[in-house]
Amino acid sequence: MTQEIPDPRTDAALIALRRILRATEHYERDLAQAVRLTPAKLRVLQILSLRDGHHATPTQLASQMGVSQATVTALVDQLDKLGMTLRQRSVTDRRQLHVILTDAGAEALRSAPDALQQQFVTGFRALHDWEQAMLVASLERVAAMLNAQGIDASPVLTLGDIGRGHS
Repeated sequence: MTQEIPDPRTDAALIALRRILRATEHYERDLAQAVRLTPAKLRVLQILSLRDGHHATPTQLASQMGVSQATVTALVDQLDKLGMTLRQRSVTDRRQLHVILTDAGAEALRSAPDALQQQFVTGFRALHDWEQAMLVASLERVAAMLNAQGIDASPVLTLGDIGRGHS
């Protein structure tokens, strides 16, 4: 195995990636301490809060979050245990199940620190169109370099894995 000479650009890129990961770790820790939630669970609550009647089907949630139905089911199971959501059969179609935001879920939303992705969205939207396109292309290239194209991902900045059972 040959020793490679460090490349300043490679080091700068790795440092930038590490800073992004660290910012995500810090946000997750702050969110967990403030309201006992992961960013993905918070996103479910945000989606429910913005919908008429504060409810949605698991299929609607999965579609809006860009994740699988199984992922949404795991998230909702955990939110139900925390008393932040509840499931209820539709009155118009008994086959349909609605996930409903509870008062405890609404309070958690009010108490949560600003979402990390919201900070990103604000900064991203302030960029010129060409800068946005260049940044998206660069990030997609980085994801491809890391063989991450097939990973189930939503527009939620998180390091946590749903299957780990974070509360």
